[in-house]
Amino acid sequence: MKPLRLAFAGTPDFAAASLQAVLDSDHDVVAVLTQPDRAAGRGKKVQQSPVKVLAESHGIAVLQPENLKGDEIRQQLRDLNLDALVVVAYGLIIPQAVLDMPRLGCLNVHGSLLPRWRGAAPIQRAITMGDTETGNTIMQMEAGLDTGPMLLSESLPIGDNETGGELHDRLAAQGARLLVTVLNELEQYLANAIAQPDDGVTYAHKLSKAEARLDFRLPTRALYNRIRAFNPFPVSWVPLNGQPMRIWKASESSQPGRDSDEPGHILNVDDSGIHVATGDGTLILEELQLPGKRRMAVADLLRGNPDLFKAGEPLGDSIDNV
Repeated sequence: MKPLRLAFAGTPDFAAASLQAVLDSDHDVVAVLTQPDRAAGRGKKVQQSPVKVLAESHGIAVLQPENLKGDEIRQQLRDLNLDALVVVAYGLIIPQAVLDMPRLGCLNVHGSLLPRWRGAAPIQRAITMGDTETGNTIMQMEAGLDTGPMLLSESLPIGDNETGGELHDRLAAQGARLLVTVLNELEQYLANAIAQPDDGVTYAHKLSKAEARLDFRLPTRALYNRIRAFNPFPVSWVPLNGQPMRIWKASESSQPGRDSDEPGHILNVDDSGIHVATGDGTLILEELQLPGKRRMAVADLLRGNPDLFKAGEPLGDSIDNV
């Protein structure tokens, strides 16, 4: 198959991995769409997306519309005379009029084994729910949310201790590789597309900082999964002196819980961490970040704050931590 004339729509690091793979291939990326520059971080400094930075470093025209509803952006896309539009974690809805523009349609790289975990946060949701495997699906886009026919998928095991960030990086690399595989024989893959089954559909709703607040009434395994899933974003936390104390790393204790242990209360503090009662056992907090401070191992934190955490007291400002 001859090289394709493509546009690429994406925004974060996950998308940049796929863009780099396409740039390294024989295909021709004639334009890149990415979300408008946004203020971010403590200083609210305006930042360019990773996809924009990569595109501009290769001299590719970058389009940053607020949405794809306007006549101007649609005419710009129409004038590109595309074979296909590749969409990876773009963050904006692609209207049907735009989906219909490219000769071979629009493709999407999605970090899950569809139809499981359609939606915005498939990586974190898979870890949170204790899935043992995930993967990537390359699909042909249609108007529904991640509902299009599947062109290629490949599974990836989830490590027992793997964080959201670690799994993100492995999935980004896998998705980029699969994307180029499909693009190299796109017409053949389109001819053999498989409709998604109705069974097994789940939705990966967008992450929020509010849901990252830990509720120690949950089982130990559920809390452990949340902590690793939400590392590095949005990061699990509990309130301490009215501010969020972030919990970056934890482990499950082998000690069985006692009926007298009240969830959210500290059972013991030692160099291994802060042992906190949960709904069915004990969670050991190993790496924390006090409000306004850097993240550090609990053993190091305790050297400077030996009386901050005491057995018998609730962790943070509230007992139930909700």
